[in-house]
Amino acid sequence: MNKQLKPLKKVLLLVVHCTATKCNRPFSVENLIACGEAKYGQCSYHYYVRRDGEVIPLLPETVQGVHARHYNYCSLGIVYEGGLNEKGQAYDTRTEAQKHALYELLKELTGEYPQARIVGHCELPHVAKDCPCYRPSCEYANLQPKC
Repeated sequence: MNKQLKPLKKVLLLVVHCTATKCNRPFSVENLIACGEAKYGQCSYHYYVRRDGEVIPLLPETVQGVHARHYNYCSLGIVYEGGLNEKGQAYDTRTEAQKHALYELLKELTGEYPQARIVGHCELPHVAKDCPCYRPSCEYANLQPKC
């Protein structure tokens, strides 16, 4: 990476994404990183959750990702492997291992950043994508900051 990484100002959002890859085809860490580097000059996300539930840290939490336009300066990006069914249609393809790993990761992150709201990419204003193919703000309601 030859791009200068920008510092993350404050974590106000935990944005959940999917890789938008078919659930029956593996998507390697190297491929994920290469896609971000090709498009943005750097890795896009802070954490990658594989189908087997393995959580892979990608970017330090102190630098901006490039995963949610207009929100990168104040958010961490978490992406799970999948998001498309075998026919290539948007679908919640999370395995039980991914569901558990995502919950535990988000629980840990909300402990570190108690003011951060959990949202799906599709739940941000002006986003016309299905990503991550479910509603994290609802699924993780018990982890959301109290008003």
